[in-house]
Amino acid sequence: MPELQMMIFTVIGLALLFDFINGFHDTANAIATSVSTRAIHPQTAIIMAACLNFAGAMYSTGVAKTIGGDIVSAAEMVDERVIIAALIGAIIWNLFTWLIAMPSSSSHALVGGIIGAVLVSVGPAGLNFEGIGKIVLSLIASPIIAMGTGCCIMLLLFRIFGGFSPSSLNHKFKKMQILAAGMMAFSHGSNDAQKSMGIITLALLAGHYISVFEVPTYVKVLSATAMAAGTAIGGWRIIKTVGGKIFKLEPISGFASDLNSSLIIFSATLLHLPVSTTHVVSGSIMGVGTAKRANAVRWGVAQQMVMAWVLTIPCTAIMGALAYHVVMMVFM
Repeated sequence: MPELQMMIFTVIGLALLFDFINGFHDTANAIATSVSTRAIHPQTAIIMAACLNFAGAMYSTGVAKTIGGDIVSAAEMVDERVIIAALIGAIIWNLFTWLIAMPSSSSHALVGGIIGAVLVSVGPAGLNFEGIGKIVLSLIASPIIAMGTGCCIMLLLFRIFGGFSPSSLNHKFKKMQILAAGMMAFSHGSNDAQKSMGIITLALLAGHYISVFEVPTYVKVLSATAMAAGTAIGGWRIIKTVGGKIFKLEPISGFASDLNSSLIIFSATLLHLPVSTTHVVSGSIMGVGTAKRANAVRWGVAQQMVMAWVLTIPCTAIMGALAYHVVMMVFM
């Protein structure tokens, strides 16, 4: 019994650490555009993002149920060791990509870590391939949709406000951009924090601490707090990449990007689908930049980011598989 309790506490601790890292790794998603255009002071932006991340994380648990219920075929097929290994793989990848200032998907990292750990523990029978397919499809389709809708929103704004002088237009949109950044922070919390909630709840169910897959209130509060704390730390390395290296943003284009991203992410939350906020925001910025002119986007940087996205699931699956063998030696 003491060993089982130690493992469940380890799962909760690692899941909250993952949430914390997700917070500072993905802070850029919510505030990079508004900071890069100087619409808001960086420290103010981080405090705003942290508060709204917390509020968004408390909104619902639909995404948590998708993560906890659609990747593995049944809770009985996994145990705390598998979940610990999956979290270790995802955390290592998130820290590595943060150190090299490369935006990557925490969602992809978590899914990959679970797949790798389950494959080496119980084999393919432990995976719900239909559920994984739905999750991967939402993760792949969301940035493509974001790019298309971002381009459309920017073209619409050009058509509506094309007669205004650039200086006057950008001055007006600085205030609008703060509102859009707030919407982005809330939607980020509403989708991303639920991934750790789902993992913790799956571990509680697998360990027979709860009888049905319902996220306990204390899990919601802990996950929301961990993400808000991570956001408060800030992620300046990623902010520089997202905010300036893909496309030189102005307040009007920053507003279009944040508005588009927040609408797509929150729509996914309502549909109980996990998406990568990093992918959605980057796709939005590329779409907005393309609306101005295609060569305004630094496609070389975009290509590097896409490569990181493609590598995330297989790399974290390998890390999760290797971590499982280490965990088995620790918790025999």
